[in-house]
Amino acid sequence: MAGEGALSRVHRARPARSSDGPGSYALKMLRTRWEDDARAVEMLRREVLVGRAISNPHLVPVLRFHLARKPRYLVMPWLYGTTLSAVMGAGHRFDVPVALSIARQAAEGLAALHAAGWRHGDLKPQNLFLSPEGHVTLLDLGFARSFWESEDVSARCVTGTCRYFAPELTSPTHRPDARADIYSLGIVLYELLVGRSPFDASEMRELARLHHEARPPHLSEHRPLLPRAVVELVHRMIAKSPLRRPRTAAELVELLARLEIETFSERAVRCA
Repeated sequence: MAGEGALSRVHRARPARSSDGPGSYALKMLRTRWEDDARAVEMLRREVLVGRAISNPHLVPVLRFHLARKPRYLVMPWLYGTTLSAVMGAGHRFDVPVALSIARQAAEGLAALHAAGWRHGDLKPQNLFLSPEGHVTLLDLGFARSFWESEDVSARCVTGTCRYFAPELTSPTHRPDARADIYSLGIVLYELLVGRSPFDASEMRELARLHHEARPPHLSEHRPLLPRAVVELVHRMIAKSPLRRPRTAAELVELLARLEIETFSERAVRCA
């Protein structure tokens, strides 16, 4: 498991075997400056709560934890590979079935989260982990929110990444549901297919405005030969109104799987 977040860091712990094979695990700890920060500790607590309650191949599990006092840490399996953000690169376009496979696997993880009453809350390429075989795992469940939980609107754009935020996440009149994660995944899929985000700005306020008001450039403008059904689904996923998006992540999995099969002949690299 490569990489580390702003509040936490990940270390390779001693492997259960003499070599770096199955049995290796990762230790996630708060950075020194955040060890006593109540919000940072709460993020670890959420990761424990969700990671131990839900079992799914596309969600990283929490094997053990210690949060009562310092040092606070989580123990997770060591994942081999890299984050999706590390392999995307500026302007890089993924083969259509590969992009659909990545999105479908992420949606499977989301479906498990949503079925248990949680939304991920911070879906972005940095939190999608890609194995050498192409298996996708959702990382960083510390921002997960219960569907029944109230949330400070002013903190929403700070506790995630505004580039992937659904419009309703920064609206005081809407309570986000599972379709907010679907929007975020739609932005990721848009990037995978055309090599750029539909919205970009240097300031969070401007990004939030774009998500609320701006019409995303049509996918066919960047990649004219994309199958029409793929274009239509991506634009449904990033619709401003949650009512226009796929209703559930489980429904989205079916739609993506169907398109993945239909475009399989375009597959140039393996992505299981």
